[in-house]
Amino acid sequence: MTLTRRDVLKLALAGAVHPLLPCRGIVAQALAAPGAADAKFLLVFLRGGYDAANVIVPVGSDFYYEARPTIALPKPDPVNPAAAISLARGNDAVMWGLHPALKETMLPLWQKRQLAFVPFAGTDDLTRSHFETQDSMESGMPIAAPGAAPHSYGSGFLNRLAAALGNTAAPVSFTDGLPMVMTGDVVVPNVSLKGTGRAPFDDRQMGLLAGMYAGTRLEPLITEGFDLRKTVADQAEMMAHGGLTGEMQAANRNALTAKGFELEARRMAGLMADKFNVGFIDVGGWDTHVNEGNAQGQLATLLTSLGQGLAGFAEQMGSAWNRTVVVVLSEFGRTFGENGTHGTDHGHGSVHWVLGGAIDGGRFAGEQVAVTPQTLNQNRDFPVLTEYRGLLSGIFKRMYSLDNSRLERVFPQTIAADLSLV
Repeated sequence: MTLTRRDVLKLALAGAVHPLLPCRGIVAQALAAPGAADAKFLLVFLRGGYDAANVIVPVGSDFYYEARPTIALPKPDPVNPAAAISLARGNDAVMWGLHPALKETMLPLWQKRQLAFVPFAGTDDLTRSHFETQDSMESGMPIAAPGAAPHSYGSGFLNRLAAALGNTAAPVSFTDGLPMVMTGDVVVPNVSLKGTGRAPFDDRQMGLLAGMYAGTRLEPLITEGFDLRKTVADQAEMMAHGGLTGEMQAANRNALTAKGFELEARRMAGLMADKFNVGFIDVGGWDTHVNEGNAQGQLATLLTSLGQGLAGFAEQMGSAWNRTVVVVLSEFGRTFGENGTHGTDHGHGSVHWVLGGAIDGGRFAGEQVAVTPQTLNQNRDFPVLTEYRGLLSGIFKRMYSLDNSRLERVFPQTIAADLSLV
């Protein structure tokens, strides 16, 4: 596709995303939010609805083993490598266990109190539609009352967060295209980390584009955009020498292999530590209707990839990890009982993860109930006791010292849940 000068100006003036344009300078700048300069936030969205009950396992519930006769994780047992790992602390009753695929990656962060879990979390949306629920969550808008007109999805909550942070915001989406959560008034670059290592423009094309905007207000933006794209291309070329670029390309929207996801996450961390402070990435492949597995199988493979990626991100962030918060969530959980094809179907409540070098982790946060037939939502899945907007609103309030008016811009009609995670 050949871009004319008019095309690029249209994209910029309309607030659309263009790979050359960084986020700053296109929209009117607001005053910076207190505490926003150093903090870094990453949202990891697991597309497909991950099976939280086989990741953070309710091992204290006999009902769990009745409902999942073939895919349940065994109760914690130090001599059984296929068993769930106890997450009890001190004299706590063993109520929850961790999937063994996360033993080498997430358990150390839990033990260092840099990882917390929020069970029975999610959205009030009950459509159980991947696309509707993803769009609804990414918008961050309240669910419309029955019979009322749906809320507009004209912007996503991370874009509104960037607006609330003002001129310290440097958002980025590590995706092939701009997701709903990053759409809005602030122009956000989307940077795919799955390229071939070849820069999108050669030196002649960059010279022509730079010449178009010499002396204009867009000149520094174009220059910064070129620098960013060159950084990504150089990293991709370097990684290609390790033979992993083809593996990353083949993964597409599905979850990467363990090695590939770790590579992408480390490159992402390099950019966030240096250039950005509000990031987004999505990982696909979590719709486990058939042959989900337990300690081995489809879900275990996905978790190995995810765990290695998150651990690699934490390590690569270096000292910036102590100022970073990562939240991992999905559009919904899965049915509590397994189905006839040894998998799980679309559910409701889930378990959200909160990671970071300075969080108060090593614990379960938010309201909890015993897992019994009586506490299930609609007799089929986890209830939602901690709504994701309240959870994130509370995290943002503590991270950035946002006042109520700024929080209202990010999550309208939401009461921040102070779970003291940050």
